[in-house]
Amino acid sequence: MHPAAPGPSPGRDSTAGRPWLLRAEGAGKSYGATRALAGADLSIGAGEAVAIMGPSGSGKSTLLHVLAGIIAADTGTVILRRPGATGLDDIAALPDDARSELRLRRFGFVFQQGLLLPELTAAENVALPLLLAGRGRTAAMRLADDGLSRLGLADLGPRRIGQLSGGQAQRVAIARAIVTGPSVVFADEPTGALDSRTADAVLDVLLAAGRAPDRALLVVTHDERVAARCDRVVRLQDGLIVQDAESAATR
Repeated sequence: MHPAAPGPSPGRDSTAGRPWLLRAEGAGKSYGATRALAGADLSIGAGEAVAIMGPSGSGKSTLLHVLAGIIAADTGTVILRRPGATGLDDIAALPDDARSELRLRRFGFVFQQGLLLPELTAAENVALPLLLAGRGRTAAMRLADDGLSRLGLADLGPRRIGQLSGGQAQRVAIARAIVTGPSVVFADEPTGALDSRTADAVLDVLLAAGRAPDRALLVVTHDERVAARCDRVVRLQDGLIVQDAESAATR
């Protein structure tokens, strides 16, 4: 069990009025003399979808990676509430192996290129995080097949990734991201390589996963249409959060 984190007690997010699930306070990250993220303060509410926007080099992906524990913040804290509000974990303070375990068990990831393994079938790709978490192969493959079915890919489980269209492959990536029931799904430009119709379908699935109770979705995007369908839009410039407001859809 990870040590309980110091810092804020359970409260409510000041923007969305929801109990918070993930919170950054003063989170900063530098690479040499380059400041990629400058003291970010951000709360993500349970059941909330948040879009992160900004020009290239503004710190969007760095913020996502710090929140997800892919990279450790140099300063500040990143706090994740444990299931059932039984305690808090300071992600920024965890050692590498503990952050890896957290990413495996509590987080899901979707990236623009999918990052699927071409030597595996679609079903095996989806089952992979379950297998890594210790599930037996039979149970993992059954859950993977169920996940693919929910995304309209019931007949494509045996296919290799190279045999799928871009939209199908991205839905496989989403199935892999949500098959473990993660607390937070992180998506980095998940619709950037898709046509508008396929992008809308992919976003439907992501939003449904992120808006479930005790879940959340963070989407890095350049697409204002994607941002408008989220609950909040956070804009960055030069490593600073310059705007954090409800989206047009929630006003």
